[in-house]
Amino acid sequence: MNSRVRPSLLAALVLTAPLAACARAPEASPSPVAQAAPAATPAAPSAPLVTGLPDFTRLVEQVGPAVVNIEARVPARYAGRGGMPGDEELPEIFRRFFGPDFPGMPGQPGRPGPDAPSGRSVGSGFIISNDGYILTNHHVVDGADSITVRLSDRREFTAKLVGSDETYDVALLKVDGKGLPTLRQGHSSAIKPGQWVVAIGSPLGLDQSVTAGIVSAIGRTGGPGQQYVPFIQTDVAINRGNSGGPLLNTSGEVVGINSQILSNSGGYMGVSFAIPMDLAMGAVDQIKKNGKVSRGMLGVQIQGIQSGQARAMGLASNDGALVNSVEPGSAAEKGGIEVGDVIVSVNGRPVATSSDLPPMVGMLPPGTRAKVGVVRDGKPRELTVTLGELPSDAQRVANVADDGGAPAATASAVSQLGLRVAELDARSRDQLGLEAGEGVRITAVDSAEAREAGLQPGMAILRVGRTPVGSVAELERQLRGVGAGDAVMLLVRSPSGQTSFVALTVAS
Repeated sequence: MNSRVRPSLLAALVLTAPLAACARAPEASPSPVAQAAPAATPAAPSAPLVTGLPDFTRLVEQVGPAVVNIEARVPARYAGRGGMPGDEELPEIFRRFFGPDFPGMPGQPGRPGPDAPSGRSVGSGFIISNDGYILTNHHVVDGADSITVRLSDRREFTAKLVGSDETYDVALLKVDGKGLPTLRQGHSSAIKPGQWVVAIGSPLGLDQSVTAGIVSAIGRTGGPGQQYVPFIQTDVAINRGNSGGPLLNTSGEVVGINSQILSNSGGYMGVSFAIPMDLAMGAVDQIKKNGKVSRGMLGVQIQGIQSGQARAMGLASNDGALVNSVEPGSAAEKGGIEVGDVIVSVNGRPVATSSDLPPMVGMLPPGTRAKVGVVRDGKPRELTVTLGELPSDAQRVANVADDGGAPAATASAVSQLGLRVAELDARSRDQLGLEAGEGVRITAVDSAEAREAGLQPGMAILRVGRTPVGSVAELERQLRGVGAGDAVMLLVRSPSGQTSFVALTVAS
């Protein structure tokens, strides 16, 4: 302790020594100039934008009884997917403090030994109706043989799984009960970054734990298969076992379901995600009515718009979702949406980025007639599209082999883009999923800009702007008249089957 105190004492001596010297120094006579100078007027202090700190005690007392602990008995192959961490992931402080009987330790419920026939998934949930409907995450109860719900007053119920949806990660449970405490639904669409929010759940099996923070961002998209969920990002401390618990606003209304964290360690690192309550309740309504969740589908592949692409297309901004593929027979094709269109709105709601579009369309039931605003050739227009239904295997991955060895043909206009190209033979077109007369193969990428845009040998150029090309000669014709410094939009397809637009600048 002395070593920690000594620097402070030295610092105090350093600070007081000049002050003492100043006190002993003779007082100087004020100069006439100094006497004449007017005193500076201090600026008026700004009014504080935030006053005081919130006290959540009344909120917790009111809503806490409606938050439940969920224990799902699962086969051994599912163990570890729910709320409890493994021994190697449990912090040392918990092993020391709680001892070997802490839930989740090896050989205990929630972390079965290698020969155990079943395990335990522990999470959270909350009651949404006084007759026993409960919301939680799909991954908390996925594959469960039995589900037990525990209330804060220690009552236990055996729950029935009414239905769940993996894409939204929402599950609806039902227990036999009357007059149960419930939570009020808030409007997640009204949430804004900077607002206070509260989470209640069972992190690491610690029931009725309360954490608080602010909304960090809205409309965050997750990984593959999660583009239909516009997550609410918060800095509320969330750990395993919080999954399925409520995210509440300061009025005690549920605005989200705590679902995920972004972490390098497996524990909370300041970034948490919740499923918007508006989305979750839409899923609940469908599960009650149909036993499953259906989502609307346009049938397009889209991408975001970069500044170079916006300039090449003559767009005023980077807003919208650029259509780079339209599925044959899809709602988009029937409704008149074309490759190269920029989707800027759905039923009057603006599409700011490409990630806005999937959840916006997915929340609409199949068969909905939607007004889709697009920009085509720089001119806005509105199309009416009757949405199809998103299939359960919507995430498709194509494995297409690269075709090498075909002789390259280099053209001057193409070389100014930093590319070398060749004709596509029938076998290469078949591998890329192209029809006869579609595409030109990239054989080499010479410019740094083209490489940075993601172009690689083996890709195929399908269009220049909105115009299809099926040969090197057609590609040359479409590039004729393009001058140095001009931006050119190319629609390309990768060997994996992904289609996207890229913008390249013609070299001088």
